[in-house]
Formats: sequence, structure tokens, C-alpha cells
Amino acid sequence: MDLTAPAVAETEHFDSSARVEEVASQLASLIRQAEHFIVYSGAGVSTSAGIPDFRGPEGAWTKRAQGKELEFDGNKTLTAVPTATHMALVALQERGMLKCILPDFRAVSTYEKSYSDHRTGRKCAVPGCNGALHDTIINFGEQLPKAAMARATTHAKKADLCLVLGSSCRVTPANSIPEYVGSSKKARLAICNLQDTPLEDVADKKLRIHTKTDDLMSLVMDKLGILIPPFILRRRVIISMTSQQSDRHQLIVTGVDVDDTPASFLRSVKVEGSRRGVRTEPFVLGIREELDVGAAVKIELEFMGHYGEPNVIVAHEYPGQGGGSSAYGLGYDVWTKGWEVSQL
Repeated sequence: MDLTAPAVAETEHFDSSARVEEVASQLASLIRQAEHFIVYSGAGVSTSAGIPDFRGPEGAWTKRAQGKELEFDGNKTLTAVPTATHMALVALQERGMLKCILPDFRAVSTYEKSYSDHRTGRKCAVPGCNGALHDTIINFGEQLPKAAMARATTHAKKADLCLVLGSSCRVTPANSIPEYVGSSKKARLAICNLQDTPLEDVADKKLRIHTKTDDLMSLVMDKLGILIPPFILRRRVIISMTSQQSDRHQLIVTGVDVDDTPASFLRSVKVEGSRRGVRTEPFVLGIREELDVGAAVKIELEFMGHYGEPNVIVAHEYPGQGGGSSAYGLGYDVWTKGWEVSQL
């Protein structure tokens, strides 16, 4: 696996707007006709989100080769939102036009981190667990997941169109995926990357474009007549309520992932209008007042704020003395700064 870069970055090329328009038109037509369209993506799809690539002029590995520190605020990885390219791929996949998105599997941990250490520094919030949470990324020195590579190879063999987006195609053995497609007589390989790649000889010359991925994909989607959807931050909470007496109730608010795994995205929870809230998990609230069945208990949720999201109020219906729980879906539009709340 090539995890290095020269001290002097390879030249970035920018094709004319007319050329970008031409390739976008061809790609849109091919995507419509494709029976098995796949995408091979790299770090270049995230640069417009403020996350640096690896081999570009300001890339992480380029700076390392120069003996310089990467001037990058790590907090940006917590606040970054998907780019136009990311959301375009979401739209194509939801319509069944894109069969698979294959990352180039480059390692993303720091150089100093031990290859065997996958601890995130966080603990599981499940009561009674408190175990260390581990990530699923590929650290330097680790092999690619066999199952992922096998799946990628299967899709490559089926593909009649592969589009490389923002990848130098230098990470082995992952780059064998687009190379396989490009070498196939029944398939076409398109490459969108500012720098040249080792796969220039097998790429379709008519579909080789030097431009930013957002610029290309915005044009492709326009020609397909498909709107690029906005990014909606999805959160989910479960609110459980029990009653010890008619005027004594307990609320437990838990942030969860889609599979109900506890997720730590809440900073604090309180009943609307109260001065004090709970700032540590588990979020347990006490209410001392008589409640009618079906009465709305308004709970104010404060988030970590990585996306500048404001607090939101969730109106939870009192289930009665028997208690009960409900799940709520929260959707935050990062552009309009608005929340939508729905009971699941």
C-alpha cells in the first residue's frame, strides 16, 4: 500500500469549462444507459468540505514529506458536512442508478497511532457497560478488510461503467478495482482527478477530466435532471417515562443510532422552562406535578453543536401510570438551520 507522497506535489491540471461540460454530458448519457454503474472515491471528494487530501499541494502526505506540520484544524472533521459530490451520489444510489460506492481504502489514522489501537477514547453509554468504544477505520500498517475487497471485486466484475472521483488511484490493492474495469472490453473507466494517475492508460480518454469533483457532479446531475438533495443531519432519541405516584414521574432520554445503539450527541436535557437540566448520561429527569394522560411534556434537547444546531423541543405525551417509551426522529437542515421532529 503506497502511503507516501513526494515533497513536491504533482501538478494539478484544470480543464476548460467547455471540456468539463462535454464530459459531464457524456457521463450523464452513460449513467442512464449503465446496467451496473460504480464509483471509486478518494479524499478529493471532501476537500470542498475543508478536509485536506493526501497528495495535493496542501495534502497530509505532501506536508509530511516536506517535514512540515499539516495546517489543519482537526475539529473540522467534526463540523464538516457532505459535499455536493457526496449528496449527488446519495441521490443516484437512492434511485438505483448507482450500484456501489467504493472508497480507495486509504488509512486515515495518525502516523503515531498504533496500528492495533482502535479505541476512540469514549465509553459506551449503555447502563452497566462502560466499555471502550472502538472505531472501524483502517490504521496505518493494517491490511484491507477481506470482505470489503471481495465485495468490491464482485462489483468491479459486474460494472459496465466506473467513475473515479478525487482519487490518485495509488493505494494498492484497492486501485485494482478501477484498473480491472478499465482493462475490461465491456466496460468504461472515467477519471475525475486534478492530478494524473497510474491508470491513465486504461482510462477512457474521452472520459478523462481534470476538474473538481463538485463541479463535474453538479453538471452531471443537472443533465440527468436530478436535484442534488440537501444534507439533513439525522438524530434519534428514545424517551421513556414512568410514574411512582400521580405527581411524581421520571423521564429518561437516550440518544441512539438507527439500530438503537446508544449515541452520545446530546450535551444536556431539561424540561422546558426549568432552570436546571441534566448534563451527564444517562439523562434522567424528575417531574413533580399532576399530569393528565396525553398531556404534552416538553423536553428541551441541547446538542454538541458541531453543526451549529440550536436546541429543539420534543413534546412527549404522558402515557399514564403504566409508563411507556417513544422514539423520535430529528432532522436538521444545516442550511436553513431548522429542525423537524417526528414520532417514529
